[in-house]
Amino acid sequence: MDPLLKVHEATRNGLIPDKIHSLIVKRFDLILEGIQRIEKASGINFPIAYVEPSVVVTSSSAGSFDYGILFARTIPVITNDKLNIIIQITAPLVAYGLKGTIHAILAHEFLHYLELIRRISKMDIVSDELSGNLFESSYSDSTRLSEPRAVFDDKTLLLHITKKFPEGFRDYKLEDKVMKLWIEKKLPVTNIAIDTNIAKIPAEIIAKTTVDPILLHKIDQIEQKTSRLRKKRLY
Repeated sequence: MDPLLKVHEATRNGLIPDKIHSLIVKRFDLILEGIQRIEKASGINFPIAYVEPSVVVTSSSAGSFDYGILFARTIPVITNDKLNIIIQITAPLVAYGLKGTIHAILAHEFLHYLELIRRISKMDIVSDELSGNLFESSYSDSTRLSEPRAVFDDKTLLLHITKKFPEGFRDYKLEDKVMKLWIEKKLPVTNIAIDTNIAKIPAEIIAKTTVDPILLHKIDQIEQKTSRLRKKRLY
């Protein structure tokens, strides 16, 4: 699959200007560089990823002024009774994000991916928790992540993750750019309620899902390393 296919289609349909399309295509190398960096730092292949030609905006409830911008999401997709996990990267992140920010967000979603695979392999998920507001969502988000230090052998990447995700991702400069250069320009926006941004996977699909044994072995190693790191922190 061409990860930029939907961006190309949106441009042909007049939803994204040619200038913005060219910027996304030009800066997509930062995404590829980030994926290669994550694979090298973890020893694990990055899942399927694509660029969504819109910005994803989420709010606590209809008419609420409490909103946030989601620059990427880890999405379980079920097709023909088969489960695939896909990383959705929003076009504004590609267009306006700094290199360190892009890599941190990709790494963050990769940690979601690993945790989701771990839980699926242990039949430990039917659906993720509902959360009523953005603060609670950021908090619960951090509880559904693999431990970064147990996954990545890249000190700079770990620093980026720590700086960008202390209590949920915030990058005010990037958000301001997206507001002015994307949302206010009436470019595509996808609005979702925060309580719909959850993974719902039927138990029968989980039971049918097989996970690559090599990936399972890697995840087991990550769990063991995470346990050692937590014990070290306690004592």
